[in-house]
Amino acid sequence: MATDVVVAGADGSPSSLAAVGWAAGDAVRRGAVLRIVHACEGMDYDLPVFSEPEYGAAVTEQCRRVLAEAADLARGRVPGLEVEERLESGPAAEALRRASGDAAVLVLGHRGRGGFRELLLGSVPQRLAGHVAVPVVVVQGEAERGSGEVAVGFDGSPSSEAALGHAFEEAARRGARVRAVHAWEAPVMGPYTVVYTPMLEEVSTAAEKTAERALTPWMERYPHVPVIRSVVCGHPVVALREASETADLLVVGSRGLGRLGSAVLGSVGHGVLHHARCPVVVVPAPENRPAGDGSPAEGAAAPS
Repeated sequence: MATDVVVAGADGSPSSLAAVGWAAGDAVRRGAVLRIVHACEGMDYDLPVFSEPEYGAAVTEQCRRVLAEAADLARGRVPGLEVEERLESGPAAEALRRASGDAAVLVLGHRGRGGFRELLLGSVPQRLAGHVAVPVVVVQGEAERGSGEVAVGFDGSPSSEAALGHAFEEAARRGARVRAVHAWEAPVMGPYTVVYTPMLEEVSTAAEKTAERALTPWMERYPHVPVIRSVVCGHPVVALREASETADLLVVGSRGLGRLGSAVLGSVGHGVLHHARCPVVVVPAPENRPAGDGSPAEGAAAPS
């Protein structure tokens, strides 16, 4: 049986080193190998001023130092951990995509330097989060809170089913509880509409039923995982940010319905990534997963 691989991107920044430390802990939980990847973009320069052998050697040496520092941190954090160092050339997003092809998860820092400077804040996330076949973990906030809680946002879409599956498996692996957050927003009505309160009650009841339908199959599959159901009236970014205040991990899907439809590649997802107070996992939509890849949220349909 093949060993799982956890991939962590490293660029020498404090954020990426925090991601490597988090990834080391995740590799232990999974019984996996930790693969640390650095994209050495300077290796591809072909202008004459940058093509001197001395320059190429210096750039490569610096890249190797970045990898070695990250690997030393991981081994110091988890003695005995199997660590693979991989130096890649080319743009960071493509390097990470190549290196994570056989991975269980891809772990990144919230902010970086060099090739990772705009990672998950600019154009690069649109080529990674939700567009690779593995969950992408963005390490930010309190990475080692130890609250024993995995929060997950869901809205009934196939992508949120994948997120629920990942959240329940993570909670089972950690011996943690799941806080399942379903946010709904009040319909916009005129100021003198007399049916407004009954309508709110109907929408609230429908939201509770949606939550129950979505959660019941996963609770049956993971009967030993405690579940806190949180159905709230409010903006999803606000609800998920509040959940992240006490969670060890926040799980979201790469696509959704309604106001969650743009997560994680639009305004809601960017809001979560900017404002969450704990590491965030972006789980790819089911169609992005290759059949039979064995990943935690494989299939993503509610379990039967």
